[in-house]
Amino acid sequence: MIPRKPLAGLSTHDVTNMPPHLGDQDLWHDDAALREGITREGAGWAKDRLAAFGKIAGAAETFEKADAANRHGPELRAFDRHGMRVNQVEFHPAYHDLMALAIENEVPSFAWNHPQLGAQAAHAALTYMLSQAEGGVLCPMAMTYSVIPALRSTPSIGDDWIPRLLATSYDARDIPVTEKSGATMGMFMTEKQGGSDVRSNTTRAVAVDGSDTEYLLTGHKFFCSAPMCDAFLTLAYTKTGLSCFLVPRWRPDGERNNLSIQRLKDKLGNRSNASSEIELHDTFGVMVSADGRGVPTILEMVQGNRFYCCASSAAMMRQGLVQAIHHTTHRAAFQKKLIQQPLMRNVLADLALEAEAALALTLLIGRAMDEAESDESAAALARIGTAIGKYWITKRAPGHTYEAMECHGGPGYVEESIMPRLYREAPVNSIWEGSGNIMCLDVLRAMYREKAAVPAILAELDAASGGNANLDAASDRLKDELADQGELELRARALTEMMATALQGALLVRHAPGAVSDAFCASRLGARWTGTYGGLPAGVDFDAIITRAGPTP
Repeated sequence: MIPRKPLAGLSTHDVTNMPPHLGDQDLWHDDAALREGITREGAGWAKDRLAAFGKIAGAAETFEKADAANRHGPELRAFDRHGMRVNQVEFHPAYHDLMALAIENEVPSFAWNHPQLGAQAAHAALTYMLSQAEGGVLCPMAMTYSVIPALRSTPSIGDDWIPRLLATSYDARDIPVTEKSGATMGMFMTEKQGGSDVRSNTTRAVAVDGSDTEYLLTGHKFFCSAPMCDAFLTLAYTKTGLSCFLVPRWRPDGERNNLSIQRLKDKLGNRSNASSEIELHDTFGVMVSADGRGVPTILEMVQGNRFYCCASSAAMMRQGLVQAIHHTTHRAAFQKKLIQQPLMRNVLADLALEAEAALALTLLIGRAMDEAESDESAAALARIGTAIGKYWITKRAPGHTYEAMECHGGPGYVEESIMPRLYREAPVNSIWEGSGNIMCLDVLRAMYREKAAVPAILAELDAASGGNANLDAASDRLKDELADQGELELRARALTEMMATALQGALLVRHAPGAVSDAFCASRLGARWTGTYGGLPAGVDFDAIITRAGPTP
């Protein structure tokens, strides 16, 4: 028998030309565009909090927990060993660790706990940094954040629930919320036959005898994300019409509510987060807002979730870019580091432009949301800007993530890399809370219902007038398209994309270094752009763009 030698001793196993472990990241300090954007959009007062969280979210330990939570996804335990229906979803401990990390650092509550100019932009920054490590736990965080405006419409409910949702302690136990200091909130609207067409729902709500606020709901909900939340907003028909209800996991009498989890969805990505089908049978719920006003009420929650989608997709682009720069900095081919190869430099710079533009638009929306209560133009910009950003930023994320993966070659395609997980996660924000066509129709709706919406967009473009010839030409084309009222629905995608890229170009012209804004406008707003990466024209300052995107010395 031939004696075996340790594999590490094999002469063929000397490891060379392999990038080192990336390790801890500083997601605040190393992101110049984020730091500048936070100051610009009025959240400079939150810098210390954001700087501290950038180290926490970027720690190698956080990324490792995210990997574990996704490798060991949630499992449904519908019944206990005695045959009793318990409707439990069990998670890997890493998932609970990440939930606690998010809640303790106010990821879902910062904007509401610190109500001042810049609060929404700072909220976006927290979401953006944590989303670079993990997207699954951000789903319940987004819903817990976005439900606050809807609950404020009904003080009898909001006064009880809002303080729990804004608490900074996480309790994973499935117990009555009255026994917990904090709470999380979920949402389920869609049904099998309807999807985005929620008015086709068939769930019915019957008033409890003698009550005009308490109802029993019966129906089937096809998508319920985060089914272990303490309560949910949902839609059901009363005699008056489609209404909104808060459905708690535990009824006021201390008994479990009738929320029967039928199955967990086997999803492409977002695997650490449980998404389920739920059967409602005489399920207790309390009406939120007015009877028959379900869609407008729950859309207040949807608006916040769409803002979250912008920040999360921008985050995935940023982290894909970070990973690509790290790999190409340390990997050599054909006697040069990959990052020194001209065509790779073109790709990396192009990826950097897209990521910075996505973040800039997201933070602008945050500022508009902050100013909306006292400024009609800001309110209109927040309304239409969220729809534009949700469509465009989330639509760009999958292709961006794929291109960043390709920068790694084969090592980026294996599960030991973060890139496959980012790639699987990338489409979710485009699909969740209104897919592409729905968002473009929402842009048209905002154009007609918000008289200040189009003027608010044009004001942003006019503020950058004269700063770049390509931007000026794109602004003129957009104005012509907006003046043409023919076949608007058919043209909705093209019109939305024109608004998105022109807005991003205007923001970069006004606020980013010239190398960034000139390259963005030359590529995205020029006549030859194909939407792929690596086609930047000659004359671009690649060094300046890549250096800006990389770790800060």
